[in-house]
Amino acid sequence: MTDSEKETPIRRYAGGTVTWHELRERGFDDYVQVLAGLGALGLRPPVAPMEGPNVAARQRGVAILRAALQAQA
Repeated sequence: MTDSEKETPIRRYAGGTVTWHELRERGFDDYVQVLAGLGALGLRPPVAPMEGPNVAARQRGVAILRAALQAQA
């Protein structure tokens, strides 16, 4: 797969319209490839929506990180 063939699915992944599972089906073997592609394009990985059974745990984690960052400031 050439770089130009990788660009579209990586852009779609960053936009949340393609999943990691779909990228693997399209020939991406390693998530590091995806992260490198995102970085080369100036994009960030998508953030999972705050829904589902682990929302409370994720919110606690965010609160811990925010408190730690505020303590640093």
